[in-house]
Amino acid sequence: MTLPPLPPELDPRGRSRRGFGSNSASRSVKVTVRIVSAVVSLSLIVAFGYGWSYYRSLNSGIPRVSIANPNPGTGAKDIDGKDENLLIAGNDDRSNLTDAQVKELHVGRDGGSLATDTMMIVHIPADGSKATLISLPRDSYVDIPGYGMNRLNAAYADGYTHTSGTTKQKISGGANLLIKTIYNLTGLTINHFVQVTLLGFVTLSDAVGGVTVNLCHAVDDTVARNKAEGSDGGSGLVLSAGKHTISGVQALEFVRQRHNLPNGDLDRTARQRYFLTAAFRKVASVGIVSRLGQLKTAIQKSLYVDDGLNLTSLASQMADLSANNIKGVAIPFDRFDTVSIGGSAASVEIVEPAKVKAFVNKLINDTPSALSKAKTVAPSTVTVSVLNGGSVNGAAGTAAGVLTGAGFHATVGNAPASQESTTINYASGMESQAKTLAEYVPGAVLEQRSVSTLTLVLGADGLKAKVPTTASGSTTPSASSSTATKAVDSGCIN
Repeated sequence: MTLPPLPPELDPRGRSRRGFGSNSASRSVKVTVRIVSAVVSLSLIVAFGYGWSYYRSLNSGIPRVSIANPNPGTGAKDIDGKDENLLIAGNDDRSNLTDAQVKELHVGRDGGSLATDTMMIVHIPADGSKATLISLPRDSYVDIPGYGMNRLNAAYADGYTHTSGTTKQKISGGANLLIKTIYNLTGLTINHFVQVTLLGFVTLSDAVGGVTVNLCHAVDDTVARNKAEGSDGGSGLVLSAGKHTISGVQALEFVRQRHNLPNGDLDRTARQRYFLTAAFRKVASVGIVSRLGQLKTAIQKSLYVDDGLNLTSLASQMADLSANNIKGVAIPFDRFDTVSIGGSAASVEIVEPAKVKAFVNKLINDTPSALSKAKTVAPSTVTVSVLNGGSVNGAAGTAAGVLTGAGFHATVGNAPASQESTTINYASGMESQAKTLAEYVPGAVLEQRSVSTLTLVLGADGLKAKVPTTASGSTTPSASSSTATKAVDSGCIN
């Protein structure tokens, strides 16, 4: 028996049973879909256009200066190939500060100059998977092309002062002379240049919402340790030991302090690497590209950058970079000394360009295959000479005691010269021993050298020997952790 059809208004298939799209209702739906699609497409185009215009305005709104990468010359080689190097320079110019700003920043009028007391190379591989911060201490005694031997921080000032024209042209002159000097010292071609002033740093640190730092010791830098140094006083920083979130003036005080620190300017460069890494960690936590837009106003007010630097492209390149994959060191130096500059006695750090180039080359290139393939061995099979190249009396004896307690055969002595970074020096064939020792001195830089005995040279960075532990509580180090890099902003900082 066949049931009668339902009336059209009750038929769940609609008023027509001849198929979707065959009547006016379906045609109406099609038209509606096309309209909605068109609106959505138009919205996406408008949004994309706005985003492109916004980020284009970010790049175009920053003051630009021209730089000319130094020509390596006949027979010379750019030691890092296609990797990029960004030079960050901070100068102490206070000429544009108001009296109120001078008071707020705790800098005074005396002592302000064009000298670049902050100089750091940010080395970035093409894939953006890691980064290396290389500090260039301001008192490094170097040859400034055309001007002779002087502190490194004088290069920018010399180039700026002896360049005629507009302010931007003078900045370009200073930047180019500094870049050429740094190339001669390190062998690295500088691809990009960023300059930030005192006030600009305050603005940027406010814009990122503050940075968390962890102080090893309480700090009171309201009075300079030695007024005879010609300083306008301490940085003004007063903080207790432990963790603090700092921004603005307090952040400036943190990165400027050099008095009342165990290693003076060397500790200041370590703080600067620490702060920059912690700031990157903060920005990266919400996405570099998205945060770049939020920082637009602060960036445009605070920086001078070179003509070729595209900030959005750089941010995209580093989008997957973790702060844990950033390492940082200062270039090595042979010793502290006093020399005559302009007829006056000046404290400097004696650096050897050949040693600096070798150090940088090993730092930025991949770990030698023999070291990467080496397996750790029992500490009882390792003999190590522990040398003190830092400023803490008895540091080598303390480290040797820890290593001896762990089974190593350790001897103690003084390094022939002071150095900033703690290093493990090993010869070919000592890779397993070096890798084992690295487990007990986290953060030390491994360097292959012509040494007869595995050598640990303690530097001014304050690294200490310690017995590692695994999750099970065993004191036997695991091979997998032997090449782990300690994050720059991990632990506490002087």
